[in-house]
Amino acid sequence: MMKKILFFALVLFSTSNFSQELRLLKGSITENVVVNDSLKETISLYLPSTFEVQKPWPVIFVFDLKGKGKASVSMLVNAAEKEGYILASSDNVTDSISISENVLIANRMFNALINIVPIAKNRTYTAGFGSGAMFASILPTFIKEIKGVVSIGASIGNIEILNAKHTFQFIGIVNRSDYSFRDMLDTQQILNKLKFPNELLVFDDDRILPDVNTIASAFRILTLTSMAKGDIHRNDSFIAESYSQFLTKANSFVSIEKPILANYLLTDMEKVFNPLLELDSLKISQKSLRRSTSYKKANRSQNSYFLKESFLKEDYSYYLEEDIVTYNYANLGWWNYQMEDLSKLDKSVVLYERQMSSRLRGYINALISDNIDFISVDKEVDSEALKLLYMIRTITDPSDYSPYLKVISSSAKIEDYGTALFYLEELLKNGYTNKSELYELEDTALFRITPEFNMLVEKYLKDARYEIIEQ
Repeated sequence: MMKKILFFALVLFSTSNFSQELRLLKGSITENVVVNDSLKETISLYLPSTFEVQKPWPVIFVFDLKGKGKASVSMLVNAAEKEGYILASSDNVTDSISISENVLIANRMFNALINIVPIAKNRTYTAGFGSGAMFASILPTFIKEIKGVVSIGASIGNIEILNAKHTFQFIGIVNRSDYSFRDMLDTQQILNKLKFPNELLVFDDDRILPDVNTIASAFRILTLTSMAKGDIHRNDSFIAESYSQFLTKANSFVSIEKPILANYLLTDMEKVFNPLLELDSLKISQKSLRRSTSYKKANRSQNSYFLKESFLKEDYSYYLEEDIVTYNYANLGWWNYQMEDLSKLDKSVVLYERQMSSRLRGYINALISDNIDFISVDKEVDSEALKLLYMIRTITDPSDYSPYLKVISSSAKIEDYGTALFYLEELLKNGYTNKSELYELEDTALFRITPEFNMLVEKYLKDARYEIIEQ
C-alpha cells in the first residue's frame, strides 16, 4: 500500500499558546506524536488510507501495559483499514506505575487527539490484548466518552466497578484454547444480567490471537451498534452485507462440525441486528441448531471437559500454594508428571481435550506469574520461594528462558554450583544462544570461571570465553 502523507497545522491543547505542523501518514503508523511537551508523552497514531479531515472518524485507543504503542497498534491496523477506524496508542502507559496514573495518561491522550483529528461523537472506543485489554475495560468507568471496548483474550478488569446506569459495549474476542476463554464466558453471563450490551467472538485456531477478519468483525459490530443508536446514518446495504457476512460465517461453522461456535455467533447476531432487522428466520435457525444431535453432543462433551478442567485447576492451585509455603522441591517431579500428561492431551484426536490442555497450561503459567509478582513486591522478598517458582516455571513453560537464568543466578549466588550447572545445561538444551547475556548474568562471576561452566558453553555454543583447564 502506498503511503499517503497528510499535512496540517493545529493547536495541540486549547490552552496552549503555540501550534505545530504535524506530518501524519495515511495508511501507515505515525510514531512519537507529541501529547504533552512538558511530560514528554507521545502516541502512535494510525489513520486509514481513506482518511480526510472534512468528516469525523471513529477512534479506537489501543492499550499495551509494556508501553509499546506502535506494536499494539500494528496488530489492529489491517482491521482498522478495512472498517475505517483511527487507532491511537500511548507509549507511556505501563504496568510499572499505578492504575490512576495510567488513567491520567490515557485521558491526556484522549484530549490531545481531539485537537489533532476530527473524532465522531459517541464513537470513541478502547481495545487491548491481555492485561492491556483489562485496563482498556476499566477506562469507560472513569472516562464517560468511551462507548465500547474490544477486549482480546481478557475479561473485564474489575466487574465490581461496573455501573448499570452507565453502560458501554463490551466485545470480547477469544480462542477456545486460551485459558481466559471460560472467564470470558462467565463475564458474558454477568454482563447479560447487568444488561450491558456485549458480544463474544469465539474462534478455534492454532494461534491464540485472532485473525484480521475476526478483529474486523468486532469493529463492524461497533459500527452497526452506532447505526442502531442513531449516532451515524443508517446504511441498509451495509447492514444487509454485514448480516450476510456473519450468517455465512455461522453456516461455515456448522459445515465443519463446530456447532457450538455457530451458536455463539448466532447469539451475537441476534443482539447486534435485533434493532436493525426482522430476525424471525435467524431465531428459527438457532432453535433448529440447538435441537440438533450434533449440537447437543458437542455441548455435552465441552461441558464435561469444563468440569474436568475445574478439578485440575483446583489441584494446581492447591499444590502450588503448598509447595511455596513448605519449599517443597521434592514435588518438582509431580509438576513434571502433570506437564507430561498435558503433552499427551495435546496429541488427542478430541478437540475439546486439546483445548482443555492448552487452557490448563495457560492457567498454571499465569498462576505462577501472579505468585512471582506477589512475592517480588514484598518488603522482605522470600528468595527461596521465588527460586522454587522459577524452577516450576522451567517445567511448565520450558521455552521461556528467563526462569532458567533466574535459577542459575540465585543458585550461583549461594555457590550451589550443582543446581546452577543443571539448569544451565537445560537452558542450553532448549536452544538458548545469547552468550553475552549469559556471561553478564548477575551473581555468577565465580561460577562463570569454573571449568564445568565453560565446558557446557563450549559444548553447546562453542568458543567459551574462559580457557578450559584440563585437570
